Amino acid sequence: MPRSTPGPGRQPLRAVGALALLLAAAGCTSAAPAGGPTATSSPAAAGPAADRVGQLFLDGLDGPRFCTASVVHSGGGSLLITAAHCVAPHGVPVSGLVFAPGYRDGRAPHGSWPITGVKVDPRWGTGPDDEHYDVAFLTVDRVDGRRIEDVLGAERFSTDGGDTEVTVTGYPNDGNAPITCRTTAVTAGPNGRRFDCSGFTDGTSGSPWVTADGRVIGVIGGYQQGGDTADTSYSPAFDQRTADLYRQADGGTGGS
Repeated sequence: MPRSTPGPGRQPLRAVGALALLLAAAGCTSAAPAGGPTATSSPAAAGPAADRVGQLFLDGLDGPRFCTASVVHSGGGSLLITAAHCVAPHGVPVSGLVFAPGYRDGRAPHGSWPITGVKVDPRWGTGPDDEHYDVAFLTVDRVDGRRIEDVLGAERFSTDGGDTEVTVTGYPNDGNAPITCRTTAVTAGPNGRRFDCSGFTDGTSGSPWVTADGRVIGVIGGYQQGGDTADTSYSPAFDQRTADLYRQADGGTGGS
């Protein structure tokens, strides 16, 4: 089951219209290896890195909250990364999305940022192998004339994988603040990556996997839309296909 909600992330959407589709896209986690997870998540302290990660909402901050997204560097300074199943269930982009970076305890310290564009691979939502394309880039509107990257900074998109230590921060639907975990991302088959850490339940789809030098090398999604247990999480491999999608999205952000 996916780990989202309105376009979800680790949790299905079962309402009407766009919300129903979104929640259906939410995700779960996959079976943990024998012996259980090797790490445990903890509350994420507020700060520059954590505040680049935020909660996605449908129809404003009073609407349903579901997946996680984060600011990624772009020429236009207005780009986010998340899981495709969060924002384009069955390949159809959802409208009315809002991003609240650093959201916690019912407050959005950096405001709410309307999503103006959703970019997913055209092969996403077309068949049983589409888990390899479960990545989306979102364009956000300016707020008070400022670009989101000017306000918060950004991590760098990267296809340079390999087994490496990452920090993963996300928003479980059953909590009021983000959680984080420092763990090791490893290869999981030819088209995916995996990390073992407890606590990544519904809502954490789209959570970025960030290396010590500030590179995003994965997002919770892909295999079983992120996994089917809260102890092991997955990402599609960031490869040439993902890099091409990133460049297309970056070209649509409106310049530097």
